[in-house]
Amino acid sequence: MDLRKLKTLIDLVSESNVSELEITEAEGKVRIVKSGGAVVQQYVPAPMQQQAPAQAAAAPVAELPAPTPAAPAGHVVKSPMVGTFYRSSSPGAKAFVEVGSQVKEGETICIIEAMKILNEIEADKSGTVTRILGENGQAVEYGQPLFVIE
Repeated sequence: MDLRKLKTLIDLVSESNVSELEITEAEGKVRIVKSGGAVVQQYVPAPMQQQAPAQAAAAPVAELPAPTPAAPAGHVVKSPMVGTFYRSSSPGAKAFVEVGSQVKEGETICIIEAMKILNEIEADKSGTVTRILGENGQAVEYGQPLFVIE
């Protein structure tokens, strides 16, 4: 499904009184749920082979296996929202932190843009940044590991 179309659907759900929206198209199915002010989306791609209609209706979305990457050692700072990850305040600017940087609790370590709002993400622990797991300019999901601090 087209990303612009997804963004438009998310904007519509977040700005309306609708609490849940599910759309099925040839490419797959999208479910957008608004809970407590946060909008959560789930995308299920269409299967490669056609299933019989009775089998497709009986298969719940929860049965799809989610990839589980190995947990990095140390304290992991996770994304508090869905959005676009940025390591600096503007293109060409110096990154907030690099591997080896000393950070204090409450210090800004990155920005996540969500619905055209730039949200500063702060370190929730003091220490040394040992790994940067997010890619600059890439989409991140809720709960996705971004940094490892030791």
